[in-house]
Amino acid sequence: MTTPVSFIGFGEAASAFAEGWPGVGRTVRAYDRKTDAAETRPSKQADYARLGIEGRPTMARAVVGAETVLCLVTADQATAAAREAAMSLAPGALWFDMNSVAPETKRVAARVIEAVGGRYVDVAVLSPVHPKGRAAPLLVSGPHAREGVERLQALGFSNVTAIEGPVGAAAAVKMIRSVMIKGIEALSAECAIAAHRAGVIEAVIASLDASEPGADWEARLDYNLDRMMVHGLRRAAEMEESEATLDSLGVGSAMTKATVDIQRTIGSLGVSPPPRGLRAKLDALTRRPDEAAA
Repeated sequence: MTTPVSFIGFGEAASAFAEGWPGVGRTVRAYDRKTDAAETRPSKQADYARLGIEGRPTMARAVVGAETVLCLVTADQATAAAREAAMSLAPGALWFDMNSVAPETKRVAARVIEAVGGRYVDVAVLSPVHPKGRAAPLLVSGPHAREGVERLQALGFSNVTAIEGPVGAAAAVKMIRSVMIKGIEALSAECAIAAHRAGVIEAVIASLDASEPGADWEARLDYNLDRMMVHGLRRAAEMEESEATLDSLGVGSAMTKATVDIQRTIGSLGVSPPPRGLRAKLDALTRRPDEAAA
């Protein structure tokens, strides 16, 4: 397959997935709305140049003629991106919605894409994209899942699994799984910050390690705080989609609502890049006791 591949949204995930694609007989395009603004355009164009990507100035010019489109935007832009792209999408094109959004959000986007003859594929990315890149586990669902798996594998994605069910099935796995993954992050941040302020962080970590031999809670707390400090705002938006998923199922979302608040609080502090080491991170957070009340 040598037809163009287009990315809509070119942040961390798209950059990781695009690594190494040029030079294999395939044009790789991208459109990111950060190129619309003068202050963010140069850095995004530098990302394109570094990876050999053909940046396009508009959504229309990115998707026209492309048979494969990978959509990787922020959660709040997933439906808007589908609506804008639909005006220029080629009939029969596969639209891979790889965004972290609720099943109903994906079903809305699917109706938009299918209405213009596109073929919508619900894709859930089930791990951080670094360092795995195209080896990150992907879960695919919907009526075009089988062809979607084949197309993704042809593009070098090596860990793609189809799940039975309609559009929204893969998203449900992602959203419900995130309740646990990102909820534990938030809980660990609350625990570590409290222990640091109380001056008992070493004792708390020792007690956790004794309860779960081999867990290395210091490394786990450090990693979780790192992810929240860098990606907390994005993760809060994703968890709002998890909240919507749980509410639609009628099971309640009290814990997930709290996760949204903690992720957003830490992400909004702007401590990026985070300092190295758990105690340095905790020092950076507790220097702002009025803001870091997680």
